[in-house]
Amino acid sequence: MPQLSIHSPLGDLTLSEDDGAIVALDWGWGRDQDETPLLRTVRDRLDAYFDSGADPFADLPLAPYGTAYQQRVWQALRAIPVGQTRTYRDIALLAGGSPRSVGQANSVNPIPILIPCHRVVAVQGLGGYSGDGGLDDKLFLLGLEGAAVPALA
Repeated sequence: MPQLSIHSPLGDLTLSEDDGAIVALDWGWGRDQDETPLLRTVRDRLDAYFDSGADPFADLPLAPYGTAYQQRVWQALRAIPVGQTRTYRDIALLAGGSPRSVGQANSVNPIPILIPCHRVVAVQGLGGYSGDGGLDDKLFLLGLEGAAVPALA
């Protein structure tokens, strides 16, 4: 599986590709480095995102591994516009399940940032984030995008 690691404001990130689609974005530097045209494109778009907060990811081929329910949640996340947030309840109304099950699907999102789970917040505050830096990463990403950040509950 081709992988490409990059330096970012959140630390090192590693992209993984399988069968022409991005399947993972992991925190940390990957052991194997194998550039492909798609991985270079995503690297360049991540660099642009971190420079401007613009969201250049909509047309990328993403193929996260997950259950049918997780896929529905992740698809709903991709529809959240840059600079906006939705609550776990909002996503549950779109994808089914409960706010808790949406949170669980978010916590195992294999392609964070590109599938913007950081844009999902709790009704009573910020909620959680499974990135390496936790809530600091979520706050950084929301701030980069110019999103209104809810008060911590």
